Amino acid sequence: MTEHQIKVERTARFYTLGELNEQTKKIWFVIHGYGQLSQYFIKKFNQIVDNETFIVAPEAPARFYLDANYTRVGASWTTRELRDFDKKNNNDYLNQIYDNLLKDRDLSTIEINILGFSQGCATVCRWVGDGHINCNRLLLWAGFFSNGIREVIEPKQLGKIETYYIYGDKDEYLIAYPEISEKFRAGMIEDINPKIVCFEGKHTVDEATLKAIVAGF
Repeated sequence: MTEHQIKVERTARFYTLGELNEQTKKIWFVIHGYGQLSQYFIKKFNQIVDNETFIVAPEAPARFYLDANYTRVGASWTTRELRDFDKKNNNDYLNQIYDNLLKDRDLSTIEINILGFSQGCATVCRWVGDGHINCNRLLLWAGFFSNGIREVIEPKQLGKIETYYIYGDKDEYLIAYPEISEKFRAGMIEDINPKIVCFEGKHTVDEATLKAIVAGF
């Protein structure tokens, strides 16, 4: 048996909140976690939209059913199968959204914030590490990597980027793997020294915490 690969063109979707116009000063790219859809994930960011803020929520291209009744649908950025291809395809996809939206913009006047939630943390780190985009702030929310931050990006690439690590004190996934998650946090502090925000809650983008973080920018 011989394995083959072929590059194909496919359609992906993304959602936005707010208006991208001459008044826009802040653009957020928000990347959902495993099993989510961007049309629901983006609602978490309603309260930070104003006349100067534009939110973009790309959706992972691989969708699947979440339940045995085939009623709930989610999406995923990568699996262990063909991961290197998926990483490259994800970067190309996100770069295309970025370029199409910002091709005529003066980026020196725009603050670009990127947030990855859960599985989306690895996706945004790899995207930033691709070196194609501008990023003023990187928010890693409720994600961790068993081999540390160096698994997804070289720490030096985050040297000029204001980076946050945000998680809930009752996050069921972090609690399930205490040794790995603690080791990851300790290693990340040593490698990139992010601003750590721990809120009271579970594995979610807590809207009150998000609002408080944004107010402190």
